[in-house]
Amino acid sequence: MTKGRPYSETRLAAYLQKRILELRPKTQRAIAVEAGFINANVLAMLKSGANKLPLDRVPALAQALDCDPRYLFLLALEQDMGATHRLAIEEIFGAIVTRNELAWLKEIREASGNSDPGVTSRARSAVRAIFQR
Repeated sequence: MTKGRPYSETRLAAYLQKRILELRPKTQRAIAVEAGFINANVLAMLKSGANKLPLDRVPALAQALDCDPRYLFLLALEQDMGATHRLAIEEIFGAIVTRNELAWLKEIREASGNSDPGVTSRARSAVRAIFQR
């Protein structure tokens, strides 16, 4: 944690830095305005970890970032309450599945004929090969 930037080491701050770069040439100011932030510097403060993202701002920011609101909410929740609370919520309600993960799940179900395949070492290797891991 850096003085004046208590949230600089959070996954949310890292994600915002990465996502804003991915959206270029869309400017940080344009993203902030689209998300409804009155002060465009708010996004810079979130990205640097100086401020945390209020949970009620997640939907608008997710839309402006063109990202999954469930994933952004998970990161904001972790930033707000810590990983232990996020894990407790996931334990109670189940894993938060993003739209992209749901699309993968649907594809697996269709490809397997809804046979509920187990994760074998061959399947694991195939998925890792797709992501070059």
